Amino acid sequence: MLKRIVQLCFLLIGGTLGVLFLPYAIRGFDVLNQPIINNNYMTAIIGAVLFYLMTFWAIDYCLRVIKWMEDSLVKAPVTDLLFGGLGLIIGLLLAFLAGLPFNAMDIPVINTIIPILLTLLLGYMGFQVGFKRRDELVQLFTPSSKGQKKKGSAVHAEEEHSYQYKILDTSVIIDGRIADICQTRFLEGTIVIPQFVLGELQHIADSSDVLKRNRGRRGLDILNRIQKELPVNVEMYEGDFDDIQEVDSKLIKLAKLMDGMLVTNDYNLNKVCEFQGVPVLNINDLANAVKPVVLPGEEMMVQVIKDGKEHNQGIAYLDDGTMIVVEEGRNYISKRIEVVVTSVLQTSAGRMIFAKPKVLEKAL
Repeated sequence: MLKRIVQLCFLLIGGTLGVLFLPYAIRGFDVLNQPIINNNYMTAIIGAVLFYLMTFWAIDYCLRVIKWMEDSLVKAPVTDLLFGGLGLIIGLLLAFLAGLPFNAMDIPVINTIIPILLTLLLGYMGFQVGFKRRDELVQLFTPSSKGQKKKGSAVHAEEEHSYQYKILDTSVIIDGRIADICQTRFLEGTIVIPQFVLGELQHIADSSDVLKRNRGRRGLDILNRIQKELPVNVEMYEGDFDDIQEVDSKLIKLAKLMDGMLVTNDYNLNKVCEFQGVPVLNINDLANAVKPVVLPGEEMMVQVIKDGKEHNQGIAYLDDGTMIVVEEGRNYISKRIEVVVTSVLQTSAGRMIFAKPKVLEKAL
């Protein structure tokens, strides 16, 4: 169907050019009768036939160009097309107004060439401005109350409304716990998977390092599970930010653009989001929140498995992976002992419990 449409366009263009220019082109050769040259129907037919013959070698190239343009438009985000088109319209309008004085001039070159150049130049500049400054243009249409918020007040923003879009980063996908969280329906709204995050996962899955390759493949399996098996809405964000190289910076910009919330377990990315006022959900914070509460003075049975960094320290772990630093516990490596909790340190990077053997407590 597309091939027929292209051939029809060639026929129409050939017929039009034949009527306009063919008489001037062949008049000097005197190979046709004058009545034939002056007959618009004959020149249109000759031009259409000539351009139709050109389609036999040009049709494949034209189809490839059209397919490339179609794929580019389909993959481009709606906001990019919308503001790019708006900028193009404004640029063409300015070109029309700027070309009016030149059209009124009676100078053949100026009244034809300059308006065309203005149309091409201002149209291109208008599209580029609308495309590259789309983030600032989007903010113009957002409620002014958002612009009056103090930078870094992500907590107040979360209290005012729940964010519809939850944007996943690479680390939280590879971690895998996000699938279980989605299955329990604790994560509301639409899950957004950016195309550049998927590309990074694929790059990790193709790595020559076995550990990286397994992590990347696990992340791809988690995405397939979220999309096909879990009761959540999943959307792909096909756009990209070519002027930004780092994936974390792209995620922050996307969260601002979509007014969404970033889901991660990256401690550093969490801090950057807080600094820039981007709402973030840290999976480690959720995991720490649902862990059993341990208070100083409580007793528990642990198995010391290795020595710690400091002198005479021993390291043990709870069933949920929480690390326990046992003071004076180096002598109890590979033994199960009863310890008394002395303090608890909890951060977004995890939770640490400090304890000491109960036998030392009794000795004191």
